[in-house]
Amino acid sequence: MTLDYFSAFVIGLLGSGHCIVMCGGISTMLTTAISKEINHKKYRIVFAYNFGRIASYSVIGALVALTSSMAAKNIGVPISALKTIAGVFLILLGLYLGQWLMWLSHVEHIGKKLWQYISPNTKKFIPIKNTRSAFALGALWGWLPCGLVYSTLTWALASANVVNGALIMLFFGLGTLPALLSVSLGTISVKSLLSNLFFRKLAAILVILYGIYTILIAYQ
Repeated sequence: MTLDYFSAFVIGLLGSGHCIVMCGGISTMLTTAISKEINHKKYRIVFAYNFGRIASYSVIGALVALTSSMAAKNIGVPISALKTIAGVFLILLGLYLGQWLMWLSHVEHIGKKLWQYISPNTKKFIPIKNTRSAFALGALWGWLPCGLVYSTLTWALASANVVNGALIMLFFGLGTLPALLSVSLGTISVKSLLSNLFFRKLAAILVILYGIYTILIAYQ
């Protein structure tokens, strides 16, 4: 599983150019939503809502892994089949990141229905007045529909273990952290690298190759 954790972190890092495009505006909005009275605590606030987001990823990963664990034990769903599904979604993710095939955008539409019920609650925490409200706001943000997150969740699904599912999503979230921190804190060099077209295309190819590798391992 150590390799899976490391790979999840790398997937988050490679896909973070997509994070800048999709969530950069949200990250900027949350930073500007910090109350003037606590603006001197900006760094703590930014880290708080990002760790809230990552915490949500971990919870979702645990729930998904619990579902697959029950399916494997009670219905007899083979783990190799779950691994194959994860590999297919990694290939689709690579095609999505490279903007060669946008099928994952259809998967995002499924999550939008749930987001309609969650998003109104974000208004309760704006403007951000302390780290607790920032963490809570980030935790809600973690449920935002995202093809990158959903693809990695299939990996948590394939683990069929609650702890491993949570840790896979935790390491994935940590991989996305540099990109979104660079947007919030104005680290131009990091943002430029991660949003660079060549970097994004290279990242997409690497994700596709890892998806193929995952499928081959599942069959073996």
